[in-house]
Amino acid sequence: MTTTPNFLIIGGKGKTGRRVAAQLDARGIAYRLASRSSEQRFDWYDESSWAGAVAGIDTAYLAPPVGPTGLALAGKFIQQAAAEGLRRVVLLSGRGVGSPGRDFAVYESSVELENAVRASGADWTIVRPAWFAQNFSEDFLYDYVMGGEIRVAAGDGGEAWIDTNDIGDVMTEVMLDERHTGETYSLSGPRTLTMAEVADELSTATGRPIRYVDLEPEQFVAELVSYGQTVEDSEAVRDLFAVIRNHRSEYVSEGVQQVLGREPRDFADWARETAKTGVWSA
Repeated sequence: MTTTPNFLIIGGKGKTGRRVAAQLDARGIAYRLASRSSEQRFDWYDESSWAGAVAGIDTAYLAPPVGPTGLALAGKFIQQAAAEGLRRVVLLSGRGVGSPGRDFAVYESSVELENAVRASGADWTIVRPAWFAQNFSEDFLYDYVMGGEIRVAAGDGGEAWIDTNDIGDVMTEVMLDERHTGETYSLSGPRTLTMAEVADELSTATGRPIRYVDLEPEQFVAELVSYGQTVEDSEAVRDLFAVIRNHRSEYVSEGVQQVLGREPRDFADWARETAKTGVWSA
């Protein structure tokens, strides 16, 4: 492995960041990991931690926070980092950012972040994935699976859920191949599923009943807050689910095929393989 890291992974212990890190490890490529709990400390909400993380780095992978405040700070960070010598940025954004009808604060903030990246003076690639399948095994939706009820405000809308391993493969490729500079890729799985269909697939995979409970949006916010989420982050998650609820996400995207030349993994296949790991066995 080379000893001087040219790559920075911000959010390197998150769902996407650690998969990019694993890919770079496998290829013997040095990188710097930066997060609140890593050796190189980085906190979006502590600007004093920014300069040390990016010092001497050529290319950075950014997985920004969810809410409008965090997204605004991410935009400020990239402008500062580019002014201090960062040459290239790969940004994790969200599918549908910039599309008509995304009139929620979290989407407006994501548009502003993408614009900040493009205007920073650094070379850039933007990747916009659909909702992560791993939200059901590694994030807040995991508790719903374990409880047998997926309690969210998605109505009967569909989403083309994507395996985060596919995102990690795409991110690694675009980080290492500068032919992707200036491109924006939208990623998704091969088909859309409603939340009720997701619950059916998870029931099949786990061998126990899991049902979908459709909440009203404000009821959903109240439940998230009761679990310890901030009001701002809870409202941001509500707005993301509102896109599904309003049937604005019922389409597939070809970014995985464009970057990797292969098909993305289907949700049902992901669920069966994930169940074999024992993550949902209690």
